[in-house]
Amino acid sequence: MRKIKSHRFHWPVCLLLPGVLLTACSDSGKPASAGPGTEKLAVARLAVEPAVVARGGQLFKQHCASCHGNRAQGAFGWERPGADGKYPPPPLDGSAHAWHHPTAQLKQTIQEGTLKLGGSMPAWKDRLSEADTEAVVAWFQSTWPDEIYAAWADIDRRARRGEAGH
Repeated sequence: MRKIKSHRFHWPVCLLLPGVLLTACSDSGKPASAGPGTEKLAVARLAVEPAVVARGGQLFKQHCASCHGNRAQGAFGWERPGADGKYPPPPLDGSAHAWHHPTAQLKQTIQEGTLKLGGSMPAWKDRLSEADTEAVVAWFQSTWPDEIYAAWADIDRRARRGEAGH
């Protein structure tokens, strides 16, 4: 198993990141160390019903794949801004930055979009219910390698506890 690199953010920065998450994230680095317990986390994914993941995949293909790719691989050249200064849609398959964000931020970004923050992603709150949004997140997380998922689970757990840095 590769070592997982820990990323630390300050809450003010994290509050701004949801808008950037799906439009301008360019950190494609894999985690290098997640600390103690990573091995256990690598196989301890959240219990999500297979039917929810399957529904999330259908919703992703219907609403998200035209921008993020049918395998959540992101748009070509997503690491560089386009002529409009905006970044193309990034991968959501664990190869970019989405895994750096806890569940609440992932869901908020999908529901609110990034238009108000200068991005290109529309808000989906009028088209996707909270359950639909959770299913979409569960689907793209199912594409993440175990080590990426383990690092994300640590970030998510700390965010749920209200810890300041992640």
